[in-house]
Amino acid sequence: MDVDTRLLRYFAAVAEEGNLTRAAQRLYVSQPALTKQIKQLETLLGATLFTRSRAGMALTEAGRALARRAPALLDDWTRAVSETNAAAAREARVLRVGFLASAANEATTEIIAEFAARRPGWRVDMRQSAWSDPTAGLADGRVDVAILRLPIPGQEKWRVEVLLTEPRCVVLPSTHRFADRDEIPFAELLDEPFVAAPQATGPWRDYWLAIDERGGVPPRIGAVTQHPDDWLNAIANGYGIALAPESAARFYQRPGVVFRSVVGIAASQVGVAWNPIDDENAPVQDFVRSCLRYEQT
Repeated sequence: MDVDTRLLRYFAAVAEEGNLTRAAQRLYVSQPALTKQIKQLETLLGATLFTRSRAGMALTEAGRALARRAPALLDDWTRAVSETNAAAAREARVLRVGFLASAANEATTEIIAEFAARRPGWRVDMRQSAWSDPTAGLADGRVDVAILRLPIPGQEKWRVEVLLTEPRCVVLPSTHRFADRDEIPFAELLDEPFVAAPQATGPWRDYWLAIDERGGVPPRIGAVTQHPDDWLNAIANGYGIALAPESAARFYQRPGVVFRSVVGIAASQVGVAWNPIDDENAPVQDFVRSCLRYEQT
């Protein structure tokens, strides 16, 4: 019997969380999609793995047996994939680097140049990710290292070094009543509709909605987007406003939107992140050192 490792990973998340909603957020998938995958695994195994109730997802005896084995199987597979990718990278001399939006801002080109000096003959393959995956491919092994906006879901699982800190700003339609103001208190934006990342991104979405600074006032969601162009279009068309790093004003200027300073919320951080199993991966560590040379915290 062949079982997709993705199904095992989904099962392990639900088993650990004991809750479909939390597991779906952790996996960046919708709850209906996760339910479908669990049912598919149960069909393949011919066993009921969970007892479903209002209290959550309780493991059956069969589920407990699989839960004892699944983490080790997944860890072994992850390590095998990482070692295979590392070997392929050494052979091809390519380092896969995931990133979101503007990566490390203007320092990105300098980081790549520094890595090239440390690793002559190597090439950096920059892979931009949609906002539906705040880990930029790190979580599923599509990249070797990533430059990310923090915090990310499950951040404690990864090695993370902060590279720079910058204030957040607010992005408004140019027709917005606050568009002619230079600075806006966040308290005046609480009732505005926001353009948000997908709900499955969990803590990352919450951070860019400034949930911690809302004093219990729930956000209004005017639109959900996954890519910068869609995000800017939604704002320009009046579906909502959004928070962004201050540098977004340099990288994402376009007609119909304005960037304004906002006070009353914490600053944004950019970090370089990698899997702990790559602590001895020389190309990955050379890239991390290249990043840290341009640390601006």
